[in-house]
Amino acid sequence: MSIKLEDYAELLEDLSPHTRDTLNATWHEATKVFSPRGLDNYLKGVSAIRGLGRGDDLVETWIEQAPLVAKEVGEDVVADLATAALMLASKTSGAVIELLLASAPTAANRLWDADLFLKYLQFLNTLIAQAPRGVRPMLDKLEVLFQHLTLGGLRRWALWGAHAHRTNYEEQIRYFGLESKESLAMLQKERKGTLLVDVQRRINMYLRALWARDFFMRPTSGDFESREGYRPYIADYLLHVPDAVDDFAIEGQEPVSGLELYRATAAHCAAHVVETKEPISAEALNPMQMAVISVIEDARVEALSIRRFPGLKQLWSRLHVATPDMNASVGDYLNRLARALLDETYQDNDPWIAEGRVLFAAVQDRLGDNQISWEIGVQLAHNLTEKRIPFNPRTDILAAPYRDDNRYFWEFEEFDFDKAAGAGYESIKQGRKNVSVMEMVNAIDVETAGDDAEEIWVLSTELFPYENIGDESHGKSFNEMEGKEPVSDPFHYSEWDYQIQLERPAWATVLEKRAKSGDLQVIDDITAKYKREIHRMKFLLDAMQPQGVQRIRKLEDGDEIDINAAIASFIDIRLGNQPDPRIMMRSVRKTRDFSILVLLDLSESTNELVQDQEYSVLDLTRQACVLLADAIDKVGDPFAIHGFCSDGRHDVEYTRFKDFDQHWNEVPKAKLAGMTGQLSTRMGAAIRHAGHHLKLQRSAKKLLIVITDGEPADIDVRDPQYLRYDTKKAVEEVARNGVTTYCMSLDPRADNYVSRIFGQKNYMVVDHVQRLPEKLPLLYAGLTR
Repeated sequence: MSIKLEDYAELLEDLSPHTRDTLNATWHEATKVFSPRGLDNYLKGVSAIRGLGRGDDLVETWIEQAPLVAKEVGEDVVADLATAALMLASKTSGAVIELLLASAPTAANRLWDADLFLKYLQFLNTLIAQAPRGVRPMLDKLEVLFQHLTLGGLRRWALWGAHAHRTNYEEQIRYFGLESKESLAMLQKERKGTLLVDVQRRINMYLRALWARDFFMRPTSGDFESREGYRPYIADYLLHVPDAVDDFAIEGQEPVSGLELYRATAAHCAAHVVETKEPISAEALNPMQMAVISVIEDARVEALSIRRFPGLKQLWSRLHVATPDMNASVGDYLNRLARALLDETYQDNDPWIAEGRVLFAAVQDRLGDNQISWEIGVQLAHNLTEKRIPFNPRTDILAAPYRDDNRYFWEFEEFDFDKAAGAGYESIKQGRKNVSVMEMVNAIDVETAGDDAEEIWVLSTELFPYENIGDESHGKSFNEMEGKEPVSDPFHYSEWDYQIQLERPAWATVLEKRAKSGDLQVIDDITAKYKREIHRMKFLLDAMQPQGVQRIRKLEDGDEIDINAAIASFIDIRLGNQPDPRIMMRSVRKTRDFSILVLLDLSESTNELVQDQEYSVLDLTRQACVLLADAIDKVGDPFAIHGFCSDGRHDVEYTRFKDFDQHWNEVPKAKLAGMTGQLSTRMGAAIRHAGHHLKLQRSAKKLLIVITDGEPADIDVRDPQYLRYDTKKAVEEVARNGVTTYCMSLDPRADNYVSRIFGQKNYMVVDHVQRLPEKLPLLYAGLTR
């Protein structure tokens, strides 16, 4: 599939002639860099940035620079670059955004990896919130900064300046423009000896000269908070090495340069790729055995490589500094063994080290088979336990800086979810069987049945007792009286992650729970308490009831003639007066077509007492729901009352107290009486599920009223903004299905966030919580007028 500019004429019609000329001039080069999908994102980015209204220069900068970014780190980041520019539009000027786009190719070239470039964009978003005046001078000096700093170093240098000059804007500008002494001092402190981007071509040529093949390297940046980077590792046949290294200092000797350290690292990783023909099984091995086997496997691939290229021995040997005096930990013995197997001139009289040398020397003719690493490693690990030294997998690691973490050659057994689910239940195979009513009735009393029953019988509908009509069990099913709460089918909903600007598919799981019944006297007491408010609302509710068929008279265009108006017009004609032409009328059917769902926040905070009162927020919510339900039932609109709470993203509990097809009688009233508050508030998933129920209604207008006493929160979310943005996204999603969402918040601080979630006109903050029962029915009347 090919893409032509003419296909996007409608999308690009707002471009100025000069901008269009720029696009035409760049188009040929862009088609070489982008795939059809990438060209589509590129042109949509042109339209989106044009929509910011920040001038032609910004659009032309995007047109010219986006292909250069894609050329350096791939086209997948172009959409993220456009998103970053759009997000910054509300935080900074168009000139800064233009500078961001103009310097993006420099950042892409120096970072040399798509993941690091995305982290760079996230870093800019963070910095502009903390030091808005410093972003422009920093972007002006970006090329100089990246010549000396890794991404982690740049982050630490910038955040130090942002915190040091938080309120002094002049000093902030001088710091980020590299004009102050402290700025240069911090730059010198954070700089590293050798950057991978400066030597990667030389390393690639070095590996090609050794093995006559290409190896693909990727930089890693693990030093955001410290100067320590990730250890080298191999994944998907790519060599992942630190994006910068310092010279390796050796006491009493000349330090090993960063370039030599990169050569040693790349050669060792390449040796694993070339010489490892089969993975080593990690099944039934403990961590200490795996650590010793790793040392032997490293020695095996290095020995094979040294046979072909003897000079590698000197390169690797210089980076081993273990001595016989190191005997405090298992890690010390592992480092001594690694050096002893590589360097025969190293003197070490420890019996365990000598045993390792003897075992490894005995298999020199079998080095092509990595099974020897398993055999020698297991034997040495067993003998090492005799030293009675505790092993710590986190700290007892190889100190040689060029060695990788050896994840490449291990083979782990895949996790079997079916086996895990059945662990401990091998003798019990429990199944479900759908049965008829008569089968269930004949077997309803099985005293010996328990949780270990081999078969569970399921009836498609609830089974009610038919005898003892007058006793207290009347109205309750067998399952309610004796059974367990049924588990609903899970409902999976996506969540919006504002940091990556993407949806996490099937991220939250909603489970519908059965509402427990309470004492009906609680509802009767509420009706008695608010008798005056109910009487006061009577006239308002009467006016809202549908009036049937109404005739609208005095129309020039209608369905039938209004006889009285026609006679009056004839009289005017006979008298010589101008007749009234409005002699038609139309019969209009006045009906209401609303569906209302009230969604209650039932989190733990609703159990707190109202200030200076003896009742809780949950009690007030229950009272308000009873009055609202009476009001809606009188008008005749179909409505439902549901509630929610959450215990992490995998367990969003959703309770249906009253459904749309239920009558407002003792059953839903009893469920409201039994309402309780617990757990947390994952509001976005609950709103999506409420929207699912409203979508099933055939009403022309659908209203979702959310009643909450706080902001969205959950136990597995630390970022307070995450669930706010997700809830906002959920409101937008249900709105696409014709659902209007309105929030009534009982949190006095809600103005800070609730308007951004629900919109300026779609929320109300109840300052005095005690007024909730009288305000909620009036709110319903105003929204459904």
